[in-house]
This record gives sequence, structure tokens and C-alpha cells, in this order.
Amino acid sequence: MDTLSAILVSIIAASTPLLFAALGELVTEKSGVLNLGVEGMMLVGAVAAFMVGIGTGSPVLAVLAGAAAGVVMALLFGVLTLTLLANQVATGLALTIFGIGLSALMGKKYVGVPLTPLPKLDIPGLSEIPVLGPVLFGQDFLVYLSVFMVIAVSWFLFRSRSGLILRAIGESHEAAHAIGYPVIRIRYLAVAFGGAMAGLGGAFLSLAYTPMWIENMTAGRGWIALALVVFATWRPGRVLMGAYLFGGVTMLQLHAQGAGFDVPSQFMSMLPYLATVVVLVLISSDRTRIRLNAPADIGKIFHPDT
Repeated sequence: MDTLSAILVSIIAASTPLLFAALGELVTEKSGVLNLGVEGMMLVGAVAAFMVGIGTGSPVLAVLAGAAAGVVMALLFGVLTLTLLANQVATGLALTIFGIGLSALMGKKYVGVPLTPLPKLDIPGLSEIPVLGPVLFGQDFLVYLSVFMVIAVSWFLFRSRSGLILRAIGESHEAAHAIGYPVIRIRYLAVAFGGAMAGLGGAFLSLAYTPMWIENMTAGRGWIALALVVFATWRPGRVLMGAYLFGGVTMLQLHAQGAGFDVPSQFMSMLPYLATVVVLVLISSDRTRIRLNAPADIGKIFHPDT
């Protein structure tokens, strides 16, 4: 029972940064903007959160710093693509490369420095329930925030007027502009939200999942988050399921190695990324569903004067 509980807790921990980053990218893409810089934003968020955590000792300030760093990176992307009309794909890739280098530079003197992890919720009686106690009542606050954000994003996109406007802009920015909606401003807000969520995902990595700073510690999670958005066909609830699926695959390879299975470690390490490729191939075969859910104007440049 203790082993099962430990496996479930580890799956949740591995899934949380993916869930944050994928939810942020989903909102960004719903507005019609494709930001491939998730990996870079996560790394800068991770190192900023760690630096503030070390400097202040405050988990709250550290988390806020991670989110703020993600927003700054996202706004840099926004200026280049929404104001200066740069190509979104090329700019996103450049943002990732920039984030990898910037985070390595910022965190150079923090490599290997330990940090007290985020405190866990501990409810007497409930936390001691076999299996479910540690899983449901023994997580840190970022885990609960990630699940809450799934509900909040789903409500915002499909139950609020603001969400309807954002989706309308993603479907046809010219039509939305014609009836008076501020397309660029709303896209800036969506991009900033995506950056904040990516920063939170990075902060979780350096503050809770592995409470120390290591260069390139995201290890491709930003790319998996991008794939999760397509896997979920731009639906927040499916992002939750997809994140926990990929988190389970990630933990599977670690527990299989620990159990002594005679499988090359290199093969086990590539399982999460192999699963990503397989899922994308399967999803891509259903072109009708993708066409129905994908924002029609995603990645397209818009200028109000054209």
C-alpha cells in the first residue's frame, strides 16, 4: 500500500509542471497565438523562483517570482510577434534558446545548492488514510492550484463572455476587430497568462519536484506541454488527463528501473518522448476533430491597419 501511494504521489508531482505549462499554452493558442517558447519560459521561471527562494526564504515570493519571470519572457515574445509582427514559430524557437542560455547564466552560482522544498499540506486524520491520504491531502499548494486552474480555465473559456471573445479572436481576428474588440490587447493578455503558467510550472520544478537548480532541468517538458495541447484538442479537462498520463509514463520508467527490470536505461528514459510522438501521430489521424477544435487563425499575423 505504501508503494502504491508513493507511485501515485510521484505521478502527480511529475504531472504538475506539464499541467501548468499546457494550460497556459492552451489559452495562448485559443487567442490565435502560437508560442513555442514554453521550454525557455519554464527554465527562466524555475531559476527566478529558486533565486528568490534562496534569497528570501519565502515560498510565496519564490512562486510569484517564477510566474513574473514567465510573464516577462512572454511579453518579450508578444512585443516581437504582436507589435513588430515577427514570425511566431521562429520567435518562439528563439525564445526557448534564449531562455536556456539566460537561465544557465542566472543560475550559474546556484547549481547544486539545496533548498527547503515547498511545505506539504498535512491534515491530521485525513493525511493518514491509506493510499488516498498522502495523494489527496499531502501535496503542496501548487498541486492544488494546478487542478483549480483546470476548472478556472475551463469556466473562463466556455462559460464567460471574456472567454467567448478570446475564442472568437482565435477563430477570426479580422471579424473580431471589425466589431470593435481589441485583438492585440487581448492577445497580449493571453500571452502573458501563458507565460505566468509556464513560470509556475518551472517554479514547481525548482521549488518542489527537485528543490535545487540544475541547468536545463525542464528536460524537454516544455515541448511535451506543447504536444499536450494538441493531444487534448484544446480542451482543459483533456489537458488534465493527458498531463497525468505523461506523468505516469515518466514515473513508469523510473520505477521499472528501480524494480530491476532488464531493460536498457536509455530506452526507459526515452519512453515519455516516444509516447508523445505516438500520441501525436494517433491524434493527427483524426483530422476532423483537430479542425473542429483548433483555432482557425492560430499563428497568423494580425495588424489592425491591414
